[in-house]
Amino acid sequence: MNIQGILLGIVSFCIIGVWHPIVIKGEYYFGKNVCIPVFAVVGAACVIASLLLENTFASVGVALFGFSALWGIGEVREQEERVKKGWFPQNPKRKEQSRV
Repeated sequence: MNIQGILLGIVSFCIIGVWHPIVIKGEYYFGKNVCIPVFAVVGAACVIASLLLENTFASVGVALFGFSALWGIGEVREQEERVKKGWFPQNPKRKEQSRV
């Protein structure tokens, strides 16, 4: 019996669960101008690292994390829109942000 597929499904589920609050808190504390480049660098680094790993399971896990970071770029933009709509709180300490 091969359980790697099930384990990678669990890993994927956990990675998505980790990135959801990272996007929300990142947008709240730092804004999209900081999050987007950070997510891009983390994503690219993880994708490149996954190419260098010999263990297939680890390579897939790192690639999943990297592509989730890249997906987070779009999500942080959407999170900014959700804040503008009032669905999430706005950080009053950030000057760059203004509610439309």
